[in-house]
Amino acid sequence: TLSKTGDARPFAAAADGTVLGEGVGLLLLKRLADAEAHGDTILAVIRGVGSASDGKSQSIYAPRPEGQAKALRKAYRDAGFKPSTVGLLEAHGTGTRVGDRVEFTALCDVFGESGPRPTPCALGSVKSNIGHTKAAAGAAGLIKAALALHHKVLPKTLKADTPDPDLGIAESPFYLNTETRPWIAPDGHPRRAGVSAFGFGGSNFHLVLEEHSPRKTTVAWDGSVEIVAFSAANAEGLRSRLQEAAAALKPSPPLAEIA
Repeated sequence: TLSKTGDARPFAAAADGTVLGEGVGLLLLKRLADAEAHGDTILAVIRGVGSASDGKSQSIYAPRPEGQAKALRKAYRDAGFKPSTVGLLEAHGTGTRVGDRVEFTALCDVFGESGPRPTPCALGSVKSNIGHTKAAAGAAGLIKAALALHHKVLPKTLKADTPDPDLGIAESPFYLNTETRPWIAPDGHPRRAGVSAFGFGGSNFHLVLEEHSPRKTTVAWDGSVEIVAFSAANAEGLRSRLQEAAAALKPSPPLAEIA
């Protein structure tokens, strides 16, 4: 179903269909030991791959959560760790009501099996940025997730400020990530991301990615990032200092002046 408003809004209350696009995604895959030996820049490491078919359904267009969940479970078995350790889920997320609800059902089934999480998993889809690029859609999602791991950033999903209330996202293992956020390193394991790509006719694929290094190696030499440090003897004192600083920065002075 194509969007009447011309916007793809994955998992959003205002979702009214998808937007078609075109594209080609190119990825260089290399055995990890060889890439490390050659000093290559490694954006992410593939830890698990899962695939499945929906099998017989009511139509060639109709997705089934059972087939999608099977691909997810196979991917995490292959990776050797639980979905509860994943911090970003790059969903297929077309922006169609039926497709998104079926996918969200499968995600909740699989991610709910591993028990409570310390923090919910960020959920999003690159289709909100570039539309559904059909055969290149999975490659686009994989590129987004790999770059997110490399830059330690959780990218936002556009035009999805209000989640679809019928999904019950607030009670799920996920939250709809509508703001770009720093990806804070979790305790006990590297940053990890899952990527789903579901094809015409019920072909389902899921990849599990992991960061290559926990350290961010790039520096903002252009001054686009400034660190402002505050300290106080207690939380109340720190809150007071932050409020004073916020008041002093209105109206907002130039970044160079703040620096």
